[in-house]
Amino acid sequence: MERRTLENHVALITGASSGIGEATARLMAQHGCHLVLAARRLEHLETLAEELEGVKRSVTVLPLQVDVTKL
Repeated sequence: MERRTLENHVALITGASSGIGEATARLMAQHGCHLVLAARRLEHLETLAEELEGVKRSVTVLPLQVDVTKL
């Protein structure tokens, strides 16, 4: 059976500034997935983005301030 990897894939994670969204972002970054992080609190996203890019240099993280309830 072929093993699949998240390396070099891109994921959009909503609610990424805390809780399950943040935990998901951390896990996906560890597996080499590039991330678009969306949440209402930009300052938390920027801090998380810096941290995740430091964990795995090959990962690119784009933080976006978004309120999905307004879409």
